[in-house]
Amino acid sequence: MCGIAGEFRFDDRPADLGAIERITQHLTARGPDASGFHSAGPMAMGHRRLKIMDLCEASGQPMIDPTLGLSMVFNGAIYNYPELRAELEGLGYSFFSQGDTEVLLKGYHAWGEALLPRLNGMFAFAIWERDSRQLFIARDRLGIKPLYLSKTADRLRFASSLPALLKGGDIAGVLNPVALNHYMSFHAVVPAPDTLIAGIEKMPPGHWLRVQADGRIEQQRWWSLPFGAREDEQNYTFEDWQERTLAALRESVALRQRAAVDVGVLLSGGVDSSLLVGLLREAGAADNLLTFSIGFEDAGGERGDEFKYSDLIANHYQTRHHQLRIQEKEILQQLPAAFQAMSEPMVSHDCIAFYLLSREVSKHCKVVQSGQGADELFAGYHWYPQVDGAEDPAAAYLAAFRDRSYEEYAETMQKQWAQGDFSGDFVRQHFAQSGADAAVDKALRIDSTVMLVEDPVKRVDNMTMAWGLEARVPFLDHNVAELSARIPAKYKLPGGGKYVLKEASRRVIPAEVIDRPKGYFPVPGLKHLEGETFNWVRELLLDPSQERGLYNPQALDRLLSDPHGQLTPLRGSKLWQLAAVNLWLSEQGL
Repeated sequence: MCGIAGEFRFDDRPADLGAIERITQHLTARGPDASGFHSAGPMAMGHRRLKIMDLCEASGQPMIDPTLGLSMVFNGAIYNYPELRAELEGLGYSFFSQGDTEVLLKGYHAWGEALLPRLNGMFAFAIWERDSRQLFIARDRLGIKPLYLSKTADRLRFASSLPALLKGGDIAGVLNPVALNHYMSFHAVVPAPDTLIAGIEKMPPGHWLRVQADGRIEQQRWWSLPFGAREDEQNYTFEDWQERTLAALRESVALRQRAAVDVGVLLSGGVDSSLLVGLLREAGAADNLLTFSIGFEDAGGERGDEFKYSDLIANHYQTRHHQLRIQEKEILQQLPAAFQAMSEPMVSHDCIAFYLLSREVSKHCKVVQSGQGADELFAGYHWYPQVDGAEDPAAAYLAAFRDRSYEEYAETMQKQWAQGDFSGDFVRQHFAQSGADAAVDKALRIDSTVMLVEDPVKRVDNMTMAWGLEARVPFLDHNVAELSARIPAKYKLPGGGKYVLKEASRRVIPAEVIDRPKGYFPVPGLKHLEGETFNWVRELLLDPSQERGLYNPQALDRLLSDPHGQLTPLRGSKLWQLAAVNLWLSEQGL
């Protein structure tokens, strides 16, 4: 788990090592344990290291193998690297380190891009081929580890975060109207390759790039998520699918224990995180199993914690439990820092929960497991039944998920930003694609391959890495994701969703957690905008120094006059959404 950066020049000039040093320095929080740089003609790489898999200096990066003519930087964790190492040793390769980085380097030499399907893990990496003068870049299947790109006629730069790329210079910081429409209407989900800043793209998950010395780029998708049971699974019963779900999760959780001395779990008290605790206990985690829960002040008649259920699990499994309660004053104090840690602005108010929880967890361990992905893979959200029975599934999805129609978006923004219904077009095009026949499967596909990547997964990566904490997400093991996509919707939708997962969970965790109402990380103060929080948001939006020509003054006045009555279909504050983009731009110096 690290931060990576690099530059590849196409204009016969040496790479700008000074720019790479500035970019890499901005990634220090992601890798607080060590740093390294490598420059060779048109290519320069930078790395910040968080020591997890191999603590020895031999696993430092950039990693260079002069015999093979390869050098690389890598962010992530390859959980099956011991098996791959044994296979490579059988092919005659020898190793000078004990970690997963060298396995990637030699695996690429042995298999090229065919290495990627062999990997079980989360990763973004770049490999420089000295002799062919080519750069190979790849990102994991579900986008767990980020990678941002900036390409001009003269050079390509990459980094683990968007704000870090800005530190390299020569990027104007102009807003991208396509991404702004997505942000304001699609619950801050901005699909790759777009980002809010023109001139910076993010590499799509499950893709690789090969960059030539003259700047030509070849891009290929190396993984997709097909839906529908295989021929040999057509007669599977509900019991069969339960058994396979539990078996896949058991293997995923156990695999993610590797190289973790202390095992932590972000415990919300819901089914997903509770199941992780139960499976970790089954896998042998004993006295070193830590759990962490967070709560906030009540607001708007909504309870700000779910300690009742997290305490139940912590007591049942006798974990070393840590309970963190945050007051409104601290939320306001920490919001700027949380937004500074975001690679892109995120509207979900529970970002601050993950930021503050990660701060607490990082005091006790370096690795934590989290339950992201279960809702998107196993149909845990309220809109799936609506889509399933809809005459126009894409329209039903947009009505349930999108924050604003295009008409409302055009009314909210100043005229120059209303250039098209990009989020609506994206959803309609996605629903029209082949590879998922049932309407609910089309919704699950867009959520698991786009929304999940650009909201929950990004949120957890950004907020944990802000504190040098490695988050592992067992539900996003590709074997679990691929299995879930093959399970018929009739086994997911009943019982309020995630039916097959909940029923399988009864074999592991207490029924009280499974049969409870659905919950989430609540931050009522940011949802309902009362008291000091509302005053802070109003001052931010009305501050003349924050005026960027984004919002229609009449629309802003309307939102400020009725902050409680302006909620999105997902029950988020429309006013907070406007404030969040202002705050993020301000924290990035834009």
